[in-house]
Amino acid sequence: MKALIETRDTRTERVFLVGLELKSGTTANLRESLDELGELATTAGGAVIGEGTQKVETPNPATYIGKGKAGEFAAFCKQNDVDTVIFDDELSPAQSRNLEKIFEVKILDRTALILDIFAQRARTREGKLQIELAQLQHLLPRLTRFWGHLSRQAGGIGMRGGEGESQLEADRRKVSERIDRITRDLDSVRQHRAVQRSGRQRSLWPLASIVGYTNAGKSTLLNQLTGAEVLAKDILFATLDPTTRRLRLPTNQNVLLTDTVGFIRKLPHGLVEAFKATLEEVVQADLLLHVVDISHPQVEEQIAAVNAVLAEIGAGDKPTLMVFNKIDRLNGSKEALGRFKEKHANAVAISATTGDGLPVLLAELGTQLRPVREFLELRVPHEQAAVIARLHQVGQVIERRYTGKLAKFKARIPPHHHAEFAKFIVPVTGPKK
Repeated sequence: MKALIETRDTRTERVFLVGLELKSGTTANLRESLDELGELATTAGGAVIGEGTQKVETPNPATYIGKGKAGEFAAFCKQNDVDTVIFDDELSPAQSRNLEKIFEVKILDRTALILDIFAQRARTREGKLQIELAQLQHLLPRLTRFWGHLSRQAGGIGMRGGEGESQLEADRRKVSERIDRITRDLDSVRQHRAVQRSGRQRSLWPLASIVGYTNAGKSTLLNQLTGAEVLAKDILFATLDPTTRRLRLPTNQNVLLTDTVGFIRKLPHGLVEAFKATLEEVVQADLLLHVVDISHPQVEEQIAAVNAVLAEIGAGDKPTLMVFNKIDRLNGSKEALGRFKEKHANAVAISATTGDGLPVLLAELGTQLRPVREFLELRVPHEQAAVIARLHQVGQVIERRYTGKLAKFKARIPPHHHAEFAKFIVPVTGPKK
């Protein structure tokens, strides 16, 4: 079903932003939120030509902002040929209807804007299904503003006892049926992912998931570490569909590294619900790599926003390695970096673009994802080159000596490879290292 909320047009839309400063909040928080809303609008293809704010105790239940202020903003929009007015919070269906009557242009809230960006970015069938589900769930209670002008259909056979089904009810039923169908399809996706996870568990490869605020450099990091070719651009939500690649650590250990969708402040709850099939990769991960843009002026707020989403999906208590990215943009100022590294034990500072700090990151990953391994001493005849090669492939060789006809090794290997090397193992009489 084609998305019923659409912000794209044949020309660049002229956009006006509206935000509320609650007396319990701060002007700085509103400024940061509106700046981000402007970035979102630009990402969606709009051109921001103005903005308006109002300080209130609580949002107006009928029009979000005061009716007088709404009229003032509407006059500005009419004079400046504004196409779309975007509000910084989620509007109720009633607020949307009332505001459309006042402004007489398209009214969007932050949720609808983010959904539209996601719809533009989704590439896989799974991603498109997840976006459509979130859009339809957002649309369902707002159908009255699209179909309120339509009258009831006539009754007939099978519809006795009333005037028949209204067009509104028919469309609500169709949307509900489509939501049910997509939900079933996404359940199949979850089952498929469960099968994939069980396969990974059989290979005993740990899973690390890259999480972080949108545009923090997650895809760039995945590309640098694994040679993946994930789209990495300096825009919000450049990639949505998860990508998993194998990473071989300096400890000769295989790790599966997954790049996930970026988070953002005020991320719509419905979107989190729709993306649960994707975000299960985060929940099931052995370690989270929380990538942070250390050069961003709102770095603390971004960390808090990511932590809030992680808590919402049940991953708030996961072991987490803080990765402070974009140190190449600090312009020599290391004060903020030092302060954050003091707060987060074992944090690593890197530049995913230049590669600075990546060896330290790989070493830390090897430490935190170190599996249970057996320490063994082995003696392998030199002619058994395949065995020696296999030992280097699956184990962490600590010491090697080539004497006479034998190659002597001290190594750590995963327990499930014990049988492969059983006839070459020398019983260890001393304490294990």
